[in-house]
Amino acid sequence: MMKETNKLKEIEKAISQLSPQDLTEFRRWFAEFDAEAWDQQFETDVTTGKLDGLAEKALKHLREGNCTDL
Repeated sequence: MMKETNKLKEIEKAISQLSPQDLTEFRRWFAEFDAEAWDQQFETDVTTGKLDGLAEKALKHLREGNCTDL
């Protein structure tokens, strides 16, 4: 765990030293990276059925008329 903490501190230090232009580019890259990671996790959750219970609960509420239109 200590090694990971040190690596994170190194990354934080490196980011804090970026030029404004490089920081803008890093933000763009990280937003894309983070979105891709989220998409992959969501796909995994869907494929493995992790969200099935939530979907069933939502459909049950819909069938019972416990939903409102947005």
